[in-house]
Amino acid sequence: MFHLIKPLFLKSLFLLLTILATKHQPITSHNSFYQIIPKNLTNFPSNFSEFSTIKSKCNIFKGKWVFDSSYPLYDSSTCPFIANEFNCQSRPNKFYQKFRWQPFGCNLPRFNGLYFLRKWRGKKIMFIGDSLSMNQWESLACMIHSWVPNSKTSFFREGVLTSLTFEEFGVTLMLYRTPYLVDLVNEKYGRVLKVDSIRNGNAWKGMDMLVFNSWHWWTHTGRAQPWDYIEEGNKIYKDMNRMIAYYKGLTTWARWINSNVNSAKTKVFFLGISPSHYMGTDWNEPTKSCSAETEPFSGTRYPGGTPTAWVVVEKVLRRIKKPVYWLDITTLSEYRKDAHPSVYSGLHKGKDCSHWCLPGLPDTWNLLLYSALFQ
Repeated sequence: MFHLIKPLFLKSLFLLLTILATKHQPITSHNSFYQIIPKNLTNFPSNFSEFSTIKSKCNIFKGKWVFDSSYPLYDSSTCPFIANEFNCQSRPNKFYQKFRWQPFGCNLPRFNGLYFLRKWRGKKIMFIGDSLSMNQWESLACMIHSWVPNSKTSFFREGVLTSLTFEEFGVTLMLYRTPYLVDLVNEKYGRVLKVDSIRNGNAWKGMDMLVFNSWHWWTHTGRAQPWDYIEEGNKIYKDMNRMIAYYKGLTTWARWINSNVNSAKTKVFFLGISPSHYMGTDWNEPTKSCSAETEPFSGTRYPGGTPTAWVVVEKVLRRIKKPVYWLDITTLSEYRKDAHPSVYSGLHKGKDCSHWCLPGLPDTWNLLLYSALFQ
């Protein structure tokens, strides 16, 4: 994927990140892309080196979108968990729901919600991040519900935490909203984003699965920016290069994982960079955006290239000690310029080319999660 990033810019970014990294104790000396998983960690391959070998035969993140008349995986009108902002029932064209991700060298398993519930009986699963985590959490809730529509559920929401339990199986899906992962706090002098602090992490402990996501909010400026200052150590900044801030924040998250996750009990996933489609120049149609798009991008090389944030994620995950499975959904999601709510969101005014309709693309993210767990 690196071939699509301007070489000089990529070199400069890596140099900058390397300089930053020298201020901290190196997390690991592993050269492998995926980290070693302890052999007592079930359901994953015995180690990520083994998984890399599997991936060399079939990289499930490389493939194409194909028409499948059996899709979608559920009916949005019968799923009670879809928020208005992701519910695109008013959208006249539903063709976007009919595409299935097909890896080049293998097939993804068909999702079986009953099997999922039985295998994860009595377990707690938490999605942690911004509204894209909510997108993915609602998708998985609907995918499971479609298999057990009459199963009793309990629903709870308080502050940043939402919880859904399939009571017959004791499986709980939780959503913890924290767009930066690191702490955002109110101080006397204003709202402060603390890139070296994760006090919220206490709420994440004791889970059987953690699925993290963070990126979109790091780019917000002006009125959409929810902080006034950035703090690192004893230094306060009015602003900071957002890619550097993102790197610092993810590095703090990686340290939290290393210090707080028991890999024998808890499986950890990181959802990769989810793209937006506001600018048609990204797919060589400069006059367009996601509005009125009805089909995926059909090429094999996305013209918009690899987001720089992808490089930051790769660097942080390459250095982490504990096993974290990277759901590298960036490229396959870049192809889905047709799958956004656009003007059919029930919440956002104007065009929404950042989030995703349900049913839709996040169902594939969860199929990839399902594949990592069971195949």
